[in-house]
Amino acid sequence: MKISTWLKWITGICEAFLAIPIAGGAFILSTGWQALILMFIFHLVALVFSVKENRSFAGSVLGLITNAIGALPFVGWIMHTITAIVLLVDAGVSTRTDKVSTS
Repeated sequence: MKISTWLKWITGICEAFLAIPIAGGAFILSTGWQALILMFIFHLVALVFSVKENRSFAGSVLGLITNAIGALPFVGWIMHTITAIVLLVDAGVSTRTDKVSTS
């Protein structure tokens, strides 16, 4: 599996955690919004690897936008949910593509 695929899985799972209404919000607040900064950087790394490996990068761009506006309570929750879904679907498609291309 390519690095970009691994990064999509990891960022998708992290976004799914942040999308949990009380737990994700409490985690973000307890870190003083540093979790959003860390996720922004993580999405940026995933974006660089996706572009470098000629893979789809829409999920990473959406993740950057999500974490830039993620401090807004209701909007952040919706955006984290959408981003998690996009990244996990993209990671699944990439995993399948990686398996087909190596066979």
